[in-house]
Parts: sequence; structure tokens; C-alpha cells
Amino acid sequence: MKFVISQLNPKIGDLDGNTRKIIESIKRSRERGADLVLFPELTICGYAPEDLLLHQSFIDGMQQRLDQIMRASQGIAAIVGLARRNLFSGEKGLFNSVAVISDGYLLGFQDKWLLPTYDVFNERRYFEPGNETRLWQIGGKKVGIVICEDIWQHAGYVDLSAYPRDPIEEMAALKPDLLLNASASPYQIYKPDIRVKVCQKAARTLGCPVALCCQVGANDQIIFDGYSVFVDKQGELAMLGKGFEEDEMLIDPDVKMAPCSVEYDPMSNLYQALVLGVKDYFQKSHFQKACLGISGGIDSALVAHIAKDALGKDNVIGVYMPSKYTSKESGEDGLQLCKNLGITCLTIPIHKPVDTFLQELTPFFAKKPEDVTEENIQSRVRGTLLMALSNKHGYIVLSTGNKSEIAMGYCTLYGDMCGGLGVIGDVIKTHVYDLVRYLNRNAGKDIIPQRIIDKPPSAELRPGQKDLDSLPDYQIVDDVLRGYVEDYLRVDSIAEKYKIPIETVMNLVRKIHHAEYKRRQGPPIIRISKKSFGVGRHYPIVQGWM
Repeated sequence: MKFVISQLNPKIGDLDGNTRKIIESIKRSRERGADLVLFPELTICGYAPEDLLLHQSFIDGMQQRLDQIMRASQGIAAIVGLARRNLFSGEKGLFNSVAVISDGYLLGFQDKWLLPTYDVFNERRYFEPGNETRLWQIGGKKVGIVICEDIWQHAGYVDLSAYPRDPIEEMAALKPDLLLNASASPYQIYKPDIRVKVCQKAARTLGCPVALCCQVGANDQIIFDGYSVFVDKQGELAMLGKGFEEDEMLIDPDVKMAPCSVEYDPMSNLYQALVLGVKDYFQKSHFQKACLGISGGIDSALVAHIAKDALGKDNVIGVYMPSKYTSKESGEDGLQLCKNLGITCLTIPIHKPVDTFLQELTPFFAKKPEDVTEENIQSRVRGTLLMALSNKHGYIVLSTGNKSEIAMGYCTLYGDMCGGLGVIGDVIKTHVYDLVRYLNRNAGKDIIPQRIIDKPPSAELRPGQKDLDSLPDYQIVDDVLRGYVEDYLRVDSIAEKYKIPIETVMNLVRKIHHAEYKRRQGPPIIRISKKSFGVGRHYPIVQGWM
């Protein structure tokens, strides 16, 4: 039996567009001689639909599109993900299911057993767990079907949950000839081979080949990187789908395939993920052009490069907004960057509006000395200018703050935090430098001027200002971020692991919590790490624990 793993990029809620993709893939698969085509989890509606699932018309729409898909499946079988009503007893009114279709007929549904409710997942809010294990007779094979999380616990890769059942263990008694997994597994840096290991464990337990079809594309803040998997019955990786793009893999599990391996460059993968995040955010929202502040610093340089590759150079507008504290070198570097990238650069000085604000506020500042207030006014003037351009021309403002700054609250609410998308808000500062060096190395020249990389980070909001005046070295900040935000380590454990004074760790942890109210009002952030500030992390603003 030949089958196709159809790694699609659906748009959440676009039932018609997603159904067209499914039907077109079924047609291509049939023409290639396939007996079956496997699609990702919740293919018809896209993952994750969230509270769209509470609308009855949305559920009705999926059933109507399923009828269209069935009519298009003459002469082939298809495994298609959707949400469907729970017509039986239980807490929730829906199942996360796949429809098992063959030659125009619905054979039945396989429901997802293990419903993740942690990090970016919230499936128990909507779905009732499935409880039936069975095999499906397709193309003369006994086929087992599971959905995403159902395969993960068996391999020991489930965090913060302990499910009472293991679908793979229970399926082992049925002795399937083939296991199929419909998945929507988000991208995470440094984790490209985890899905392979998950499939390998299931294959060795079941003694049969395993295929995992993963969604690709970005939906809101979450990126799906593809890299669908096929392993043979010995657990050897035999085929790996493309990363960050749609793919259709034709597989004959009865034919011995040469083993392959997972090879990747983490910075290349990270960059591809960020480009895809921006590209899909714009295309799926029907926006075309972006603008961003160009400061002559490394963060805005990286975001400009990402935007150029995601949207095309003609759709990116850099805005250089010098103040009286902006150095000559920053201006030169910012303008050179825009020239290197081939993007438009506007120059709008902020001296006059800042002076006007300060003049109007003088009577109300009661002769108090200058402090962060005057710095923030500069940042907010820049934010106002960017948003004005956005309103007038329909641009989406790209926020350029990195994760390390956002964690520490080293950012200005309604200033540099304004925008429609936080492009690198989940990228730690040390990775910003790694990415920029990767881009220059990959280009064979300094697309991002070397002086931008070499100079000490500075907001340039007061004379001689440097980030190190307010924060420790960014390597220390990033180590604490990993330990506290991603791994939930104790303060003393972080201090011991990274050889950082405990007082420094405690001070940084306090800053993380004190900045919670700022982050709550920031733009959506493209998620690339184990724990993002944008989605999947839930902390109270008002709390007394710290």
C-alpha cells in the first residue's frame, strides 16, 4: 500500500481554502498511485482554532466541508483532521478527531485520547478525550491511527502532564501493520529531531512502520515547521519532510528505503522560522507592507533583514528617527543597513516634538530632575510616528524588542513596544548576535554592518547611555531567563548552575515579574522557544509571591 504524507499549511478558520488544499492534495496523490493520503491534525479548520470552536456554525461548516472531501475521495483513502460533535455522554461537547474516508465513504472517526492543556495548548477547554482503540482495514493493511499527543507520552516527551493511559501500549495488542499520526506540533529551537525519536519509540514497541504528518506554517504566534516523519518497523528514519514549507511525501512501506538522518543548522532553522512567522502573519491577515524603526542597533537590523526576506524589499519601510542623543555612527549604520537590504528608509527627526512635549509638561514636573520620564517620551514619540504611518498607509508596525529586554522590562510601553507583531520578542539577545553573524556568514559579506555588531548595545536616550548601565551582561540575563522562565529552576539552583551571584539572579527574577504588566500590553510575539512571553505563559500581574 502506497500512501502520501500531505504536509499542508492551513489558515485557521478558512474552511473553504483549507478544503481546497485537501481536495487538490487528494487528487495529486491519486494521480501518483497512492492508496491513502494522511493530513495533519484539525486540517479542515487549522490548528489551533481556540474559541472559534464555541460557534455552532463553525462546527457545522466543518461537517459540510467533510462531505465535499468525501465526494472527492473516489478511488483513494484519506485521513483528515477536524473537530466534531460529541453525541455521547461526557464533559465536553466536541471531539478532536480524524475522519477515516475510503472511496467516497466515511468509515468512521478516530478521536484523540490525550488532550494537552499546558504551554500553548488548551484542548481540554473544548474537547472530550477519546477512548476507543481499533484498527482500520485500508489497502489490505491493518492501520492504527493516533493524533499528535497520543504518541508523545509513550516516548517520555510530555511535560507537566501524566496521562492515565498510553494509546501506543494499548494498540500494541492489536498488532497493526502501520501506524499513522496526524499532528500539529509547534516549532521549537534546538528540537528538530524530537518527532523522529517519538516515532522511533512507537515503531519499536509496535513492530511496524510509523508515519507522522505535521502541519506547517504560522498561525498567529505559533510556528509549525513541518519535517513530517516516516520510520520503518525497525525504527530507522527513512524519510523526512521539508522544513518550513508544504510537502507531499510518497511512501511505500513495503519497499526497503535507505536510512536517512536529521541534519540541521540551528541558526538557519531559527531564521527560517522567523521569516515564515512574519510571512504567514501578513499573508493570512491580507497585509502587504511593514514599517519599523531603524536605530542603527542590532535588533532593528535583524528585524529589517527578516522582514525583507519575508515580504520582499519593496514592502519594508525603515524609519530613522534621530534624537539629540543619537550618535553619528548609529545614523550612518542604519542608513547603510537599509541600502544593503534595498529597503526604503525615511528620516523623521524627533527633536521638535520631544521639545514640545517637555515644554508643555514643564509646569507639571515641579522642577524635578530629569530621569527615565524624559527617555520614555522620546521612545513614545517614535512610537507615535510609526503608528501614524501605519494608520495613513496601512503598514503593520514591526516591534523590534528582543526577549531579554522584554523580560527585564527594558522597553517602553506605548513606545518601542508598539506594533502589530513582535518579530524577535522570543529571541534572547545572545541569539540575536548569533543570527546576525549567521546572516553575514551565509551572505559572504557584511549585509548587516560589522560596526552594528561590535558596538555596545544602547538605547541612546541620554548622553553616553549603555545597556550595561542598567543590566548585567546579556549572557547572564539569558542564562537566568533559561533557568527561570523555561526550566522553572529555583533561584539558588540557577545561581549554582550558571555560576552567577545569587543576589544578581534574585534581582533579575524580580525584574521579570515586575515587567509583567508591560508584556501584557505588548504586541503578539512569534514563538520559537520552550516558553514564550507571547503565548503559553500565564502569570498574574498583581501578586505577592516575589
